[in-house]
Amino acid sequence: MIILQARLINENEREIFNNFIASVPKGHILQSYEWGEIKAKTGWQPLRMIIEETGKPIAAISILKRIIPGIKKAIFYAPRGPVLDIENKDVFDFLLTEVKKLAKQHNAIFLKIDPDVPNENKAFKELLLSRGFRTAEKGEGFEGIQPKFVFRLDITPDLETLLANMHSKTRYNIRLAERKGVTIKTKCSKSDLKNFYDILLETCERDNFLVRSYGYFEDMWDYLVERGYAKLFMAEYAGQYVAGTLAFIFGKKAWYIYGASSNSYRNVMPNYLLQWTMIKWAKENGCTLYDFRGVPGDLTEENPLYGLFKFKKGFNGVYTQFVGEFDLVYAPFSYWLWHTVEPIYQKGIRKLIALKKKLKKK
Repeated sequence: MIILQARLINENEREIFNNFIASVPKGHILQSYEWGEIKAKTGWQPLRMIIEETGKPIAAISILKRIIPGIKKAIFYAPRGPVLDIENKDVFDFLLTEVKKLAKQHNAIFLKIDPDVPNENKAFKELLLSRGFRTAEKGEGFEGIQPKFVFRLDITPDLETLLANMHSKTRYNIRLAERKGVTIKTKCSKSDLKNFYDILLETCERDNFLVRSYGYFEDMWDYLVERGYAKLFMAEYAGQYVAGTLAFIFGKKAWYIYGASSNSYRNVMPNYLLQWTMIKWAKENGCTLYDFRGVPGDLTEENPLYGLFKFKKGFNGVYTQFVGEFDLVYAPFSYWLWHTVEPIYQKGIRKLIALKKKLKKK
C-alpha cells in the first residue's frame, strides 16, 4: 500500500525542496524556494508544501498567499505550479486535497495555477476541469500573470548547428555586432545592476511598459544572482553600456527574463549578441532548454509587439502556448466578489501610474 504524506517545509529544507523542483521535467524557477523569498518582499506569504512517498519527494507546490484588504480572506497563487508527474492522477488528487486543507486554515477563496504544460495537452486540461478548476483567462500573450505564449529553444545540438538553424538575418546581426566591436560583459557586479536598471527605465519609457522598483531587482540579485540562479549580462559599445539582459537558470532550463536597450547605438545590434551569449552560457551550464519568455498571441503585423515576436522567432525556437490560468474555487461568493472588485482596483492602479508618469514628464 502506497502511503503519501504532505507537509510544509522550513528554511532548513531549502536545498531538498529546490533539488526536487529542479529535477522534475515540469519544474520551474518560479516554484523555487528563493522566488517565494523575493515575493515575500512584495506582500506575499510563501507556503511551500512537499508530498512524500516513504520519505522521498514526489510532488511539490510553492503557494503565494496574499490577504485581500478589508475582508480578511486570502488568495492562493502557485506560479508555474504545481510540480509533479502530471500523468499521476492519484498524486495530483492527493496534492489538491492537502492544498484545500491549507486553504481552509488560511481562509483562501481560491487557488490559481498556470502550470508549465503546453496547450496541446488536452488530457491535462480535461483533468483540471474534472477536478473543479475553471479557466481564468484574461487575455492573450502578456495579459496573464505569466506569459501564455513563449518561444522555447532546444539547446542540446552543438553551437554550430544552433547558429546554422537560426534565421539568416539573425545570424547576420549577431556577426554584425561582433564586427562593430560590441562586447558582452558576463562577470557583472551589483554596481552594474544600477546601470542595467537605468537602461531598463529608458526602454520602458520608449516602449510604454511598466517597470518594477529598483529594490525588486536588488532582491533578485541578492536571492537569485548571488545563489547562482540568475545572471546579468551587459553589452558595451563605444565605452558605454548600451544594452543588458537578466537571465534565470534552474536545473536544466534557462529563461530570458528582462531585456533593456539604450536609445543610442541600436544599429550595432547588441541585443542579438546578448541572446547568443546567453544561449552559450546556458549550454555551458548543462541546460537543455532556453526559454525566450513572452511573445504576443496576436501575430498580426499591426500588433505593436509583432517586432518582439519576429526578433525571438529568428533564433529558431518553438512557438509554445501554455494551457493558461486556472482557478480552483473554495468560496464561490467571495470568488465572485473578488472578480467584480479586482478589475476596478487594477484599473484604478493603472490610472494612478499613468497620472504619475504624466506629471513626471511635466
